Amino acid sequence: MTIATMARRSLAACVFAALAALAALPASAQDFPNRVITMVVPFAAGGPGDTIARIVGGAMSQTLGQQIIVENTLGAGGTIGTHRVAKASPDGYTILLMHVGQATSVSLYKKLPYDPVNDFEKIGIVTDVPMIIVARPDYPPKDLKGLIAYIKERGDKALYAHSGVGSAAHLCGLVFQSATGATPTFVPYKGGGPAINDVMGGHIDFYCDPATGPTPLIQAGKLKSYAVTTKTRLKTLPDLPTAAEAGEPKIEVSTWYGLYAPRGTPKPAVDKLASALQVALKDPSVVARFGELSMEPATQQQATPAALDALLTAEVVKWAAIIKAAGLQPE
Repeated sequence: MTIATMARRSLAACVFAALAALAALPASAQDFPNRVITMVVPFAAGGPGDTIARIVGGAMSQTLGQQIIVENTLGAGGTIGTHRVAKASPDGYTILLMHVGQATSVSLYKKLPYDPVNDFEKIGIVTDVPMIIVARPDYPPKDLKGLIAYIKERGDKALYAHSGVGSAAHLCGLVFQSATGATPTFVPYKGGGPAINDVMGGHIDFYCDPATGPTPLIQAGKLKSYAVTTKTRLKTLPDLPTAAEAGEPKIEVSTWYGLYAPRGTPKPAVDKLASALQVALKDPSVVARFGELSMEPATQQQATPAALDALLTAEVVKWAAIIKAAGLQPE
């Protein structure tokens, strides 16, 4: 047998193997998507995650040619909705939008019914949102220093809202507590929407939330704002100082959001979802809407499975140390 003949046979074998692998894929993976996709948000409607999901999901639908509907499955700091996706059929038709809580849940819960890192296919990073410390409109303190002093004086009589253990607001509260030594009472809610409503209504004293939610309410005078918890000011609220500018540099936290599918979802489906996410995050209307809500879309390099996988792995380690230092015991 000549070398040329051997080469031709080897090439033919490779082509046959590739075709066989393609044929082995489920038909649903090859023609994905051919029906409605559900994007699960594990928090209440009206919160930051819900807003992000509806903006991004709408834009992704245009690329995929199928509608993405948002389903709010709330409770237990986002773990109920996350579990719903973990056990869903791995076909790409049920996906999850979850924030940094995907990383912190590893350290906050003793017996999760799923593995936050390994039970999901990563689709891509969506955004990284600054957080804002806000209070009810009639709260007496005028600035961040005054807020901290007032909360220290009131002790556990000061009420701090959060949307469940491991939620972005809960994590911000832990950072606030660690940085200031204040000991407010943490009041859990099922989502950011109900929490912020009770702050506006005067039932809760203060709150720290991804800027997506409070920005328009601050602009409308419905919330009192004290500081943004990142290194730079927000374009939408240029007069709002950073925590560092207000004299508390240790209060620094933001919350990132990622898109996931159940483990075992076929790669062609994950790739199509990632591609649609990348297109959505470049859409001028999405960029503009994100800007109005004090956040920026992830870059094209960040909106990938590899980037989200690397970020999640690093954040699990980072927050494990923070949670341990805070003395918080897993539930």
